[in-house]
Amino acid sequence: MKSIKDLKNLSGKKIIVRVDFNVPIKNGKVIDDFRIKKAIPTILYLQQKGAKIILISHLGEDGKESLFEVSQVLKKYIKTIEFIKTPIFSDETQERINSLKKGEIILLENLRTETGEKKNSPSFARALSRYGEIYVNDAFSVSHREHASVVGITKYLPGYAGLQFLNEVENLSKVFNPKHPFLFILGGAKFDTKIPLIKKFIRQADNIFIAGAIANDFFKVKGYEIGISLADDGNFQIPLLLKNKNIILPVDIEVVKNSKRHFAKSTEVMPDENIVDIGPQSILLLKDLINKSGFILWNGPLGKYENGFGGATEEILKIISKNKVPNVIGGGDTTALISKLKIEDKLGFVSTGGGAMLDFLAKGSLPGLRALK
Repeated sequence: MKSIKDLKNLSGKKIIVRVDFNVPIKNGKVIDDFRIKKAIPTILYLQQKGAKIILISHLGEDGKESLFEVSQVLKKYIKTIEFIKTPIFSDETQERINSLKKGEIILLENLRTETGEKKNSPSFARALSRYGEIYVNDAFSVSHREHASVVGITKYLPGYAGLQFLNEVENLSKVFNPKHPFLFILGGAKFDTKIPLIKKFIRQADNIFIAGAIANDFFKVKGYEIGISLADDGNFQIPLLLKNKNIILPVDIEVVKNSKRHFAKSTEVMPDENIVDIGPQSILLLKDLINKSGFILWNGPLGKYENGFGGATEEILKIISKNKVPNVIGGGDTTALISKLKIEDKLGFVSTGGGAMLDFLAKGSLPGLRALK
């Protein structure tokens, strides 16, 4: 895989940089700029080399959102950023790209305003490629998608990996040869993407602590009541997984009934209760595992963070931040809490990837990575 550090004489070259500015926006404001900050080193590197930089990103699923608010946050870090609000393929956009000077940076509008992006349309990819001379992928977090701006464009332009992309691959690859005891903490939902990861690391990890909505499926198989908690009816061969002694489930949980919260043993949930987080005994259990570990991999929150139940996740993040055990942490909700607590510099490696992180760890590669080879 070629890196932007392999590029020579970038001065005056038009570089298309795929970034991931798909960040959470609430009431017209960006509420977590973690991914934006991670793209800054690559942008500044290319600017210092005198390149003409064209940033491209998507936002949301349907293409109805504008990247304007993102551009305003971006200007906090790079004041010279210019947002191009005209349609991606328009005479005005083309004219602005043609007039770019060395070191100038522009951000184009949401890629998903064009249907060809998600469809990986060859005509869309070719049209996009005509705006530049070189393509740089610094959006590891979307590189599990076979979209035009990730895969298709590399058929028409020489492709290189950005600094954050390289950082992701290097640090996530450490998981394949970890120090032992190796602790894998897995939370959140999205069963179909996370169960393969359990199967992948079932023999390699010394301990796999399962929490979040995924744990509910394991509770069900063990015959525990889970009340009205989120679960999945898919066939994930959980009975076979439970035969492995290194799989550890929460011993107590936090439940909600009629807006009232309380803790209960995992075996004592009532039919009208909803499991929302792990309990204090489970936190102590996990703390003990962390203190005994030589390496920690963590993806996904331990509770329903999006509904305000992030207490246990925050507690465990603080414990790991005070521990010197090497660690790799990822997942959108988990990184949002890390940003909130402002402890990223006290942790090991925090990945920008959610689904991309899971796919890379499960398969050892991604479509976006292969496209750069």
